[in-house]
Amino acid sequence: MSARRSAPVVAAIGLVVTALLGACSSTVYAETTVPTSTPTPTSSATSAAPVTCDNATQSYDPLPSLTGATADNALAEIRTRGRLRVGVSADSKLLASRDPFTGQIVGFDIDVARAVAQAIFNDANKIELVVISAGDRIPALQKDNVDLVVRNMTMTCARWQDIAFSAEYYQSGLKILVKKGSEAKSLADLSGKKVCAPNGSTSLDAVKATPGVIPVGAATHTACLVLFQNGDVDAIAGDDTVLAGLVAQDPYAFVPQMDQLTKEPYGIGVNKEHKDLVRYVNRVLDMVKADGRWQQSYAKWFQEALHVPAQPPQSVYGRQ
Repeated sequence: MSARRSAPVVAAIGLVVTALLGACSSTVYAETTVPTSTPTPTSSATSAAPVTCDNATQSYDPLPSLTGATADNALAEIRTRGRLRVGVSADSKLLASRDPFTGQIVGFDIDVARAVAQAIFNDANKIELVVISAGDRIPALQKDNVDLVVRNMTMTCARWQDIAFSAEYYQSGLKILVKKGSEAKSLADLSGKKVCAPNGSTSLDAVKATPGVIPVGAATHTACLVLFQNGDVDAIAGDDTVLAGLVAQDPYAFVPQMDQLTKEPYGIGVNKEHKDLVRYVNRVLDMVKADGRWQQSYAKWFQEALHVPAQPPQSVYGRQ
């Protein structure tokens, strides 16, 4: 195979499936799009409040039950509205992207969001997927434009200053994507090779910090994929979830079995004033992790691309 080749045309295979996390059908209640906006400064951000947490994955204790006065109060507005509003991506393949046959947004993050709607309404279809950009995740919560954000958002102490998080629902991390047949299993194995990552990303920082590797910056991971397909770079660095989505678009791409080079814990974002809603969501996540729905969703979306089974991350509680 020559180093330079045109981007492969991958045949899409449509499967109408029942959503794994309690949905009765693949139809969502509604879908809206929020235009990209400039984040609104918050008092905590403008006052440079010090970060006090020492474990960004620590969340509030889950409710003892999904019923009762506390749960009713936390969900009153949502139940009155008749649907759960969730901020999501629509272009992160395998996490949340539009199915080319049905036009609906599907993926691991959508399964998680629908599990919460299922718990609230006993109907996973009572959900409104609000398409937002990465930059709109925090402002959408602060303005109460959405109830939750399930958009591969890494939990950090700095973000806890502006919003609240559920317990960790997925632990992503930095890996590499290479051509099938490559024996590389780490960045160090790519000495003398060109490795692409988005400009300004921690992934590109990791590439630059690896001796012998030739870093190549691009606007996005999709732009890196074009360079990879054209033979202009030898590998791509990024979160394993993102790389899995790229593999799904290119049959010549491969993510080798390897340890994650960084840890990127994903949490569900919630307005920090809605502490009891966080506690309700945590009870739902505990159920999803315990009854096998998490493992089923992971196997459906990620296992083929990442080649390894996974267990749900352990929930850490006790935040005051």
